[in-house]
Amino acid sequence: MPLLMAPIGASAVLLFAAPASPLAQPWSILGGNCLAAAIGVACAQLFGDVPLAAALAVATSIGLMLTFRCLHPPSGAVALTAVIGGPAITELGFYFVAWPVAVNSVVLLCIAIAFNSLTGKDYPHRPPATAATHPIAPPPRVSLGVTVGDLEKAIAQRDEVISVDPVDLGDMLQRAEIIAFTRRSGDLTAASIMTRAVTTIGPGTSLRVALRLLRQKSIKALPVVDDTKRVVGILTQTDLLDKADWGPSTKAQGLSVLSRTDRPLRGRARDVMTPVVSTIHPSMPIAMLIQLMLQSGHHHMPVVADDGTLVGVVTQTDVVSALFHANVVDIAQAS
Repeated sequence: MPLLMAPIGASAVLLFAAPASPLAQPWSILGGNCLAAAIGVACAQLFGDVPLAAALAVATSIGLMLTFRCLHPPSGAVALTAVIGGPAITELGFYFVAWPVAVNSVVLLCIAIAFNSLTGKDYPHRPPATAATHPIAPPPRVSLGVTVGDLEKAIAQRDEVISVDPVDLGDMLQRAEIIAFTRRSGDLTAASIMTRAVTTIGPGTSLRVALRLLRQKSIKALPVVDDTKRVVGILTQTDLLDKADWGPSTKAQGLSVLSRTDRPLRGRARDVMTPVVSTIHPSMPIAMLIQLMLQSGHHHMPVVADDGTLVGVVTQTDVVSALFHANVVDIAQAS
């Protein structure tokens, strides 16, 4: 009775070299191998050690693995082994499913989990989360390009097995978009397009003073920094309108008052500012910056140095201006 089977070598290739493949997941190896072993034994007992039994065992195993979503290519060899494995396999009968097939599969799976964990690989594979880089859950990403849903529909239309998770494929396409956009936009980074002369306020700044600064500078947001120039929040016009105490004024009246006077306004910046702020590094490529803005819905991104101090702010206007200038230069060079 064999303790090891040749198909386990093929399973090892998938589990150790391609752990992200849908064909290498735990249910695929356990369900696929055991199902194929049972089908192979049944065909061998019904038809004997003949080519017909081998053909039926492999074909039936493939169909059932597709049906139960446990497709595992080496399982085809397991079904074949059950038919042509010789007297030692034949004498086992359906015990062959438990030993050595199930035992080998479980042991290999445990080793694969330990190995991939030690080498920093994700196994069992879980598609990467699309959460933003800050704790606040962002709105759904608005995209005119290919989505995961589009990929799933395209795969369904092809009616064949694709050995890549649609979420992983979508992530690769998104990364390719960023790489292509970075190539087209040159070496533009946050540092090259940010506004360096930033008007800031402290947490204790009066909201009336903050409103005056917004008006005087014709800006829509004020980074809030502490004594060491580290960003502790951001104050926007929306914060003033929705969170500030305007006295007896209603929200509609507050919008009108916001453009005329600051007399009813009460409180300090710390009372209404957004305390959780997404910040970026000066070296961030503009393509990644745009993606972050889309995911977070933020129009102003504070730029901080390695020590956390504020060095600038990137706005949507800065991004549009930089892209427009880059396009103009490209057109000029092409002509």
